[in-house]
Amino acid sequence: MTSLNPVHKKDNLRLLRRALRLTQKEFITRFLSAPDGTPSMSIATLSNLEAKDGPRLNEVIFTVSESLSIDSMLFSMPPEEFVEKIHILLPDNTGREKGESNSGKRGSINQLLNRLTMYFAERIFDKTLKKGDKIESDRVLASKLEVGRSAIREALKVLDVLGMIDIRPGQGTYISNNESSFFIIPLSWSLFLNGSQIDNIIEVRNLMEVKAAFLATGCTNEESLDKLYDISHRIHKSYIEKDFKEFLNADLEFHICIAECSGNQIIYSMIQTISNLMRHVSGSGMVDEKQLQEIYDEHQKIYGLILAKDAEGAAEAMTEHLKNSIVRYNYR
Repeated sequence: MTSLNPVHKKDNLRLLRRALRLTQKEFITRFLSAPDGTPSMSIATLSNLEAKDGPRLNEVIFTVSESLSIDSMLFSMPPEEFVEKIHILLPDNTGREKGESNSGKRGSINQLLNRLTMYFAERIFDKTLKKGDKIESDRVLASKLEVGRSAIREALKVLDVLGMIDIRPGQGTYISNNESSFFIIPLSWSLFLNGSQIDNIIEVRNLMEVKAAFLATGCTNEESLDKLYDISHRIHKSYIEKDFKEFLNADLEFHICIAECSGNQIIYSMIQTISNLMRHVSGSGMVDEKQLQEIYDEHQKIYGLILAKDAEGAAEAMTEHLKNSIVRYNYR
C-alpha cells in the first residue's frame, strides 16, 4: 500500500504545475484568482510554498484538487509515484488515443525519453543517422517503441526543447546540427523530470557557471567576445528602459555566452541545456526595479572582470551573483 506523507505535498504541487505546463503566474491565474481576475496569492508566496511549505499549502492543494476533481490526499504520495499517476490525474488525458493508456503502464515519461535518446544515439554511433538528418515519423517511432503516438509526440517536444532534435512544423523532425547533444544532454534532462532533484541540478549548474567565468577570461575568440559585448549592451539598454522581458532574455543569453567564451564545449552545452530548460519549467520571481538594478550591477562587474582577464575575480563575482540569484529566481 502506498505510504502517504504530508512532507511530499510541496514537491507534488510543483510537479503538477509543471505537468500542466504552467508558469507560477499562469498557475495563479488559473487556480488562485478571484472571478474578476484578481490573484489571491503572489508569485513569491507560491514559490515559497513549492520550495519550503507554508501555512497556505493545504489551502492551495484543496483549491486545485477541487478544480481538477482529484483527491487531495494524492499530494501526500511519494513524488515518484505521484509522477506516474499524473497522466491519470489530468483531465485533458481523457482523449488519448487507443492503446496509449496501456503503453503508459510500460514506463513513465523519463523512461520513454531515455529510450528515444538511446535509439537516436545508437543510430548516430552506427552512422545510419548524422546531424541534420530527418528522423522517422511519430507513427513509425510509436510502432517501433510500442507506445502511443501522443506519448511519442510529447517526448519529442521535450527533446526539441533540450536541443537534441529540431521540430520543423510542416517539414518533419530532424537531428540537431550539434549531434554531440545526445551524449551530453542525458546527464541533465533526467534530473528535471523529478522535481525533488531541482536543487541538485542547480548546484551542478552553478559550479559550471563559476568555472565558465574563470575560463572566459582567457577567451581569444573575437566572435564570441563581440557577442558578449552585444549582449551586455542589450542588458544596459533594457535596464535603462526598464524592459523586464528583454532584460531577462538578455540575462539568460549572458550566462550562455560566458559559457561559450570558456572554450569548453561540454560546459557550454550543459549550461545552454540547463538554462533553456529551466526557463520552460518555471517563471521568474524577479519583479521589481531593485532586483533589476542588483542583477545589472552584478553583470557589469562580471563582464568587466572578464575583459580585464581577472580569472579569480570573475569566478568570485559569478559566485556572488549566483548566491544572490537563489533568492531572486523561484527556480533557483
